[in-house]
Amino acid sequence: MVPTPSIAGLVLTAGSGGLTNHQTLIDIDERLSSQGVAVLRYDFEYRRAGKRSPGRADRLVGEMTETIEAFAASLDVAPNAIAAGGRSMGGRVCTMAAAAGLELGGLVLLSYPLHPPGKPDRLRVDHWPDISAPALFISSDSDPFGRPSEFDEHLDEWAGPVETLWLTGGGHDPKRIDHRAAIVETTESWLTNLSRN
Repeated sequence: MVPTPSIAGLVLTAGSGGLTNHQTLIDIDERLSSQGVAVLRYDFEYRRAGKRSPGRADRLVGEMTETIEAFAASLDVAPNAIAAGGRSMGGRVCTMAAAAGLELGGLVLLSYPLHPPGKPDRLRVDHWPDISAPALFISSDSDPFGRPSEFDEHLDEWAGPVETLWLTGGGHDPKRIDHRAAIVETTESWLTNLSRN
């Protein structure tokens, strides 16, 4: 297996109705930027246009792929030196881009929407076996979009290595200061370890 190069940059996206001015994403950006990792917080075009609904997530895959490839080119690295992800739908779109063939260095998945609330049968895991990039999943143990026990049933379907952090409480959007600190610390440590391997 060819080793993953050092992670040169991270692309972060927001949930379907949010923007990347979300405080957790800002906190990650500030910490990693201070450590010399280039960070791009990217808002999808539909959000920049003032729309709340993205429509189907798969329609955003091309936009995300182009954004990551352009960011990698701006740093003079290949996409597999870039990690990508973000909150909820944003992270999911990044996984879909990876499953479609975009070679990434890693995926940071905050509150990944395993299924719609109250609809555990509508799983969003069909593409996981096509993803070889390492993944970090961070979610609350009370997230209605997927609880740890539900993730545990499917994480072995992910083709690449997986690490997890389950926060106590906080729902789909953990905002407590200690939650945000744990997210930042874990993300930084995980990306640092990726660069060392």
